[in-house]
Amino acid sequence: MTTPRVAGRTLSRRSMLAGALGALGVVATGGLVVPLAGAEGTRKYGFPADERFRVLVTGDAGTDGAEHFAVTGAALAEHRRRPFGMALGLGDNIYEYGPFSSDDPQFESKFEKPNDGLDFPWLMAQGNHDNSGLLPGTGDWEARGQYEVEYHERSRRWFMPARYYSVRVPEDRPVAEFFVIDTNPVTSYVPQLLPYWTFNGEYMHRQRRWLRAGLASSPARYRFVCSHHPYVNNGPHGNAGSYDGITIGNYASGRHLKTWYEQDVLGTAHAILSGHDHSQQVLEPVRGTVQVVSGAASKTVNGSSRVTNPYDFQDFTGYGFMAMDVSPEGVDLAVHRVDTETERSEVVHRQRLATHARD
Repeated sequence: MTTPRVAGRTLSRRSMLAGALGALGVVATGGLVVPLAGAEGTRKYGFPADERFRVLVTGDAGTDGAEHFAVTGAALAEHRRRPFGMALGLGDNIYEYGPFSSDDPQFESKFEKPNDGLDFPWLMAQGNHDNSGLLPGTGDWEARGQYEVEYHERSRRWFMPARYYSVRVPEDRPVAEFFVIDTNPVTSYVPQLLPYWTFNGEYMHRQRRWLRAGLASSPARYRFVCSHHPYVNNGPHGNAGSYDGITIGNYASGRHLKTWYEQDVLGTAHAILSGHDHSQQVLEPVRGTVQVVSGAASKTVNGSSRVTNPYDFQDFTGYGFMAMDVSPEGVDLAVHRVDTETERSEVVHRQRLATHARD
């Protein structure tokens, strides 16, 4: 049984659902740990119990289009060849507005059906499209994203017990800890209206304290921060602090996310795994922390880019996913590019991720 750790503890179902009823969402305090994720034989798929496991890494997948089905078809073929034990869904899970309720049929058409056969836990992060307000992708209406937290109770695959949480794998002797964070309050295209959700509001203060303490105290050999919005990125959205060429304001530029990453993540996490940009990139480490962008599961940027950070690999034209092999000896990443006509993938890049951020 794997226990998700949310803001210092694991939330019970009652805590999650009670929090989901209001616009303030789910935020936990205290030190209790309550088992939540199911073991074998229960409704949720179980997490890997071995010290060696494989992770499917994908982002910006939330369409029901042919490209998404081609990518998941190729991932399923890879799973049958060498099984995955879990997956990371790096945000923009439901295009274009996000879900309209916790039983929205879009969960079935845009998540369950495309991932049929990929039967393992999917650690899901929230993207800007999952929190749309009046316009798609604004990232300013956090109450909509709460439906995705509620959907955790309805799906065997979908794992999102709260807006931010962490999971240790395997739980009893963790080789890796995955910190899934919510970056929307510091990156929304439209300013947050409710004080609780603002860049300097209570929610972000709690989340930052939780992440800082969790990274510092994690017993895992590898620590991964999983988010929707990247720190450095050579695609059209660009780097945090100047997203989409915006350098002013408290939200759309991502300047407060840049500060968050630089103060609490760089040099402590081994990698930041993000989507948002519809491309696949492996950028060189910053203070020992590698930036991985995997956002080409259903859309691409058609070859366009904005900036040039040092990188080991980048692809701005193809669809695809990544496979990450985790063991006590190291973390190996393979980038798969998918031919959407044949639903076959080709490994176009392999590398051992830097693991020296903090041992």
